[in-house]
Amino acid sequence: MPDIPVLLICIIVVALIFDYTNGAHDTGNVIATVVSTNAMSPRAAVMMASILNFAGAMVGDKVAQTIGKGMINPQMIAGCRTLVLAALLGAIIWNIVTWAAGLPSSSSHALIGGLIGAAIAYRGWSCIEYTSIFWKVLVPIIVSPLAGLTIGFLCMVALSWLCIRVRPGRANITFRRLQLISSSLMAFSHGMNDAQKTMGILALALFLFNQIPAVMVPMWVKVACGAAIALGTATGGWKIIKTMGSKFFRIEPIHGFAIQTASAIVIELATVFGAPISTTHVISSAVLGVGASKRLSAVRWGVAGQMVIAWVLTLPASALIGAMCLYLLRMIFTE
Repeated sequence: MPDIPVLLICIIVVALIFDYTNGAHDTGNVIATVVSTNAMSPRAAVMMASILNFAGAMVGDKVAQTIGKGMINPQMIAGCRTLVLAALLGAIIWNIVTWAAGLPSSSSHALIGGLIGAAIAYRGWSCIEYTSIFWKVLVPIIVSPLAGLTIGFLCMVALSWLCIRVRPGRANITFRRLQLISSSLMAFSHGMNDAQKTMGILALALFLFNQIPAVMVPMWVKVACGAAIALGTATGGWKIIKTMGSKFFRIEPIHGFAIQTASAIVIELATVFGAPISTTHVISSAVLGVGASKRLSAVRWGVAGQMVIAWVLTLPASALIGAMCLYLLRMIFTE
């Protein structure tokens, strides 16, 4: 029977808890529009999203590779087994703070921030992979919301032209049905990108504990992370569903279809390139883009401003918490 250190078991458990909170935190992002337009009941939407989150998690590992060895140099932190646990705790604490406040901040960036903060606290700035962070974290932070905003706007304009002679009642019926497809694509792409982030952190932990020869994702890690995010999704993030589904502007079925389609396109493209983007950023921006296509005053920009503040704070706040957690853990555990 393999000798598995207690600390590693603890890290695996905490990582799966993070994955669970990620699913619960991001449920609103995935299904808010399909619920707010009455295309699906909340219960049916949550179950659909849970199943497709798990299915998406089984596809690919490029994002996991970015998290596991693209943010920090694994060789330089090989002596610090508490680092991954500190990173996870930093992300979880920040998730809980924003979850309690009903703010759809980024679980992804919380994890990245926690990892970077803990790594700097242990080895200093030299262990950071600056090029990878620039192209796969900082650039997507800017590009993915802009892409969501732009594609959402263009998609809504195109659909409005196509439906200019269609009666509103008929259009609503059609797009409620089409939302079943667009929301399914959104849930699947969410699982592809978000579940892989925890896979990457677990792969790094297994490498640091000499359980695997290189940072790679074993199949049991994929299954465990897919199940955890699916369970979190099933639990639901009802406060965030309310924020995403009603506080920006009044969403109709055609809007929901445009939002979900635009979001799925952006997330799928990012996953292909291994960029761990924030699904929260993307769908929130798509909501704004679709709303702005009606008229700028239709969007409640004050709520959007509150979300931007949470986004800007996420990386530095979670990094600081991750660093503090590392100092505390190193007092408790001997390595």
